[in-house]
Amino acid sequence: MNLVSNSSELETATFGAGCFWCVEAVFQNLKGVLSVESGFSGGYIKNPAYREVCMGFTGHAEVCQLVFNPTIVSFDELLEIFWQTHDPTQLNRQGNDVGTHYRSVIFYHTEQQKEKAEKYKQLLQASGAFEKPVVTEITAFDKFYKAEDYHQNYFSTNTDAPYCQFVIRPKVEKLKKVFRSKLK
Repeated sequence: MNLVSNSSELETATFGAGCFWCVEAVFQNLKGVLSVESGFSGGYIKNPAYREVCMGFTGHAEVCQLVFNPTIVSFDELLEIFWQTHDPTQLNRQGNDVGTHYRSVIFYHTEQQKEKAEKYKQLLQASGAFEKPVVTEITAFDKFYKAEDYHQNYFSTNTDAPYCQFVIRPKVEKLKKVFRSKLK
């Protein structure tokens, strides 16, 4: 099956949900997602390095930028997976990863993405699925800065590392259980 019938049909999504290694590992498994790059968005420093972002003074969040074919996987489906594979009620953190660079954020690329993200957030909040308020930011996309090469495909190339075993693997296992029909 050809994933790309026409490159003009492709769309981009940018999500931050804690450590970008986790986000990358989740979205790389999906049918219709052609590429996932780890990087930084939302800050005011051009071409930031990982160390600068981790210091918390750049304003950037760790994010993943996805290129996807919406005829195979919709933005709505990506949102559903985004919301279910991290805790959107934790402000500026995910688990033990703490700092503004680990915030939950959707950087929308179109008005349609903005509307869908805001609607989903409102429905999620109203559903009572979480005891605490959903704090995910929904912000216009501006720039994406690709992280250093050693951050790309991190889970795939470091599967036995403790962080991968104890933090990333459970997220990937949840994805495989809950979204089995969407996997490559």
